[in-house]
Parts: sequence; C-alpha cells; structure tokens
Amino acid sequence: QVQLVESGGGLVQAGGSLRLSCVASGSIFSINAMGWYRQAPGKQRDLVATITRGGSANYADSVKGRFTISRDNAKDTVYLQMNSLNPQDTAVYYCNAAGNRPVYTLDYWGQGTQVTVSS
Repeated sequence: QVQLVESGGGLVQAGGSLRLSCVASGSIFSINAMGWYRQAPGKQRDLVATITRGGSANYADSVKGRFTISRDNAKDTVYLQMNSLNPQDTAVYYCNAAGNRPVYTLDYWGQGTQVTVSS
C-alpha cells in the first residue's frame, strides 16, 4: 500500500501562483510515475502532469508553459508549481502514484486539495 498526502492548495487571484506538494509513504518501491490530476465541479478527472522516477515529465496542453512538475525521490515527494493561474484552473487537485508495471498494477490517489482562482 502507498499513502499520499497533498498540501498547498488554497485561494489565489488570477495571475498568481501556488505550489502543491504530495508526499508518498508505504510501499514506495512499487510505484513509478507520480502526477497530478484535477476535477472541476460536474466534470471528469483530467490529467494535469505526470513525472516518472527518472524525471520524464508529461503535461496537459492546457497547462504547458505555466505549470512545472518536479520530483524529489529522496523525499518521496512530487511538486506542482502553478504559475499564471486563471479561473479555469479552479478544481480539486489529486495526487496520483502509478504502480510500476507489469509487476505492480495498483494505482493510488491522495485525498485531494482544493485550488480556487478568483477573477
């Protein structure tokens, strides 16, 4: 089992910045990619960004150039630096840890942290 604890959400004005953190604990050896997803009210949960253990990052088109994902393997922590925020970024942000396939197939989710961007 892997436990994920997020922090760093909050209320910010449009154009502002926030940094989210997610600390993993438990069976860290079983996970590879970590990342962030978000879910706005009435919408599906969508990918924001992911990063592999080796540091390869992937971003949704809507956040490219504004958000940066990073990872500290020594601290089992993944970060999401969010700049130039706009109201469309308002959502609950969830940390995700993907199992290191093909051996480990379980994925894990954090409890979510609210990000609200006011206009």
